[in-house]
Amino acid sequence: MVLQRSFTAKTTNYGWGQHSPNPLPVAKQSGTIRLMVGGSHLLIVSGPSGVGKGTLLRRVLAESGLPLVMSVSATTRKPRPGEVDGKEYHFLSPTEFETKRLAGDFLECFEVFGTGTWYGTSRKTVEDELVAGRWVVLEIDVQGAKKIKEQFPNALSFFIEPKNLDILQERLRGRGTESEEAMQRRLATATDELLHAGEFEHRIVNDDLDTAVREFIAILHQTQGV
Repeated sequence: MVLQRSFTAKTTNYGWGQHSPNPLPVAKQSGTIRLMVGGSHLLIVSGPSGVGKGTLLRRVLAESGLPLVMSVSATTRKPRPGEVDGKEYHFLSPTEFETKRLAGDFLECFEVFGTGTWYGTSRKTVEDELVAGRWVVLEIDVQGAKKIKEQFPNALSFFIEPKNLDILQERLRGRGTESEEAMQRRLATATDELLHAGEFEHRIVNDDLDTAVREFIAILHQTQGV
């Protein structure tokens, strides 16, 4: 699967500027944006497909005791059975998505080649949650993480990795949802993503879920005390 990533560097005024009665301090640094909001944090979580990021994050959100919220991405794909708009994704028409993309409304976005399907991280959603003092969690791929870190250099970054590729392959095969060809593409992508693990501030091996959850939460509480 080949992804085309699009990024528009844009600072959008959502009523925080000099004309706002309670302006939010924003520091611009070489085209990046850093929200100076006391108590809030941006968390970037990456890792290969099948490593268990979703399960790990659900546990962390439930058990950390911190004001964590998952950022809900936008997509042009059709909802799957049981999916709710605004919960799993914000489901947009291709025209709506393109309008937002050209307006710079996404921190990052990408198209899955061959499908015409787009995914994007809403700039306003993330910034509004940070303003509210919450810890915003972005579950995103390696390339998207790079773009986000360019704009939020103080973000906490986590790479979730398997003990080894054999275990990852077993997990992917255990899903029973993909062809052998699709499986090989995912494994090739995973191999490439693992090469970027050292670019992240924290690396967590998700071999034992309970241990990984405790390690993740411990890092968050250490950050809270800074």
